[in-house]
This record gives sequence, C-alpha cells and structure tokens, in this order.
Amino acid sequence: MRADAIVDPAVFDLPFEEAIAFLRRKLNVPTLKWDDLWKEEHAKGFMVAGAYRDDLLADFRKAVDKAISKGITLEEFRRDFDAIVGRYGWSYHGSRNWRSELIYSTNIRTAYMAGRWRQMTDPEVLAQRPYLIYRHGDSRVPRLHHLAWDGLVLAADDPWWKTHYPPNGWGCRCRVFSVGPRDLDRLGKSGPDRAPESTIDPETGAPVGIDRGWDYNVGEAAMRLQP
Repeated sequence: MRADAIVDPAVFDLPFEEAIAFLRRKLNVPTLKWDDLWKEEHAKGFMVAGAYRDDLLADFRKAVDKAISKGITLEEFRRDFDAIVGRYGWSYHGSRNWRSELIYSTNIRTAYMAGRWRQMTDPEVLAQRPYLIYRHGDSRVPRLHHLAWDGLVLAADDPWWKTHYPPNGWGCRCRVFSVGPRDLDRLGKSGPDRAPESTIDPETGAPVGIDRGWDYNVGEAAMRLQP
C-alpha cells in the first residue's frame, strides 16, 4: 500500500484556518536579502527579499494573504504581482515568472506545513495518530535524499523532525501526514522506523539533503513564536 493512500482526517477534513492564522500573525519585516531573517525567524516575520519599503511589502502581504485565504492560482497571483511591481516600479532579481512563483510557492508551502503541524500535534490527534510519515513531493527532478525519505515513519516527537520537517529547501513539495497503528499495519510496519543519520553538509551548515537555512521545523517555530 502506498503511503499517499492513507487519508488523514486531521489533514484533509478540517477548515484550514491554521495556515491562514500562521500568515496573519507575522510581522512585516522589510529586507534586502532572504537571509536577513534566519531559519525560525521566518515563522515570525513576513518578508520579500528586496522589498524594503513598508508600503511595497504591505501590498505583497495582502496578495499572499489572498492567495492563502482564498486559494487563488499562481496565474491569479501573478496578476497581483504585476500590479504591485508596476505601482512601485520595483526592480527585482530574476525573471517575472520565476520571482512571482518563488514568492507564491514559498509562502503557501510554509503556511501549509506550519498549519498541518499544529493540526497533527494536537493532543487529541496524537492520541489516535502518534506517528508521522514523510511523503516525497513527486517533483520532475527528484532530490535523491528527499526521495529516500519517502515512506519514512517516525514518532511525532522524534528529534529528526526538528531539522527535516518540510519544506526542506527552495521549491520542496514534500509533505508529512499523521498515521496511527492501523496505518502501520497496512504499510507492513510493526512500529516506527529508525531515524536516518544526519550528516552536516559543510557547504550549507545544514544536514545533507536540506538547503541552507531550511533545517528547522516551521510548525514548531510557529507554535513557539506565535502561541
């Protein structure tokens, strides 16, 4: 049985207010570079690299809020992106399609995963589904380490999730679902797996397979910084 056949009611059936709340609790932080905020600080601050004017950043914030709360498509977001760029004459790095998708996907995926963590670690959910399973995002160019983690089942409180809870890099579409004992039976597992060893990549300072600055759990950070 494939892991993606597991239907987690805590993930799919609840109104997704947690993802919206994650964004709305953030503070606007004008920045020049993406790493002006570092790791867990991204769970508290809303930023768009190079958007160092308060009004420019506020308009991007409204566009991202609309994308998350109303579920608009990337193409719809790009219309808002174009309007904001034109209104302020904003000069940015990269192509229009690349930059707009980066802003859209990064904010949506981090909000999504932060909200899912809050749902999956609710004590009532954990009582029934105390494990988490890693699911690779099926990207066209798979990251081999992310692919190797596909189907890995660990306890929700396993320290591995502190550095490997997705997204685990730019464009990472991996996700995590909560599972219970019956799911383990269907997966042919008698219990949770052993966490893979983590080796630090000297070039990034993060565990091998994770992009620089992404080795933190956005869900834990959000719950710690934004009660």
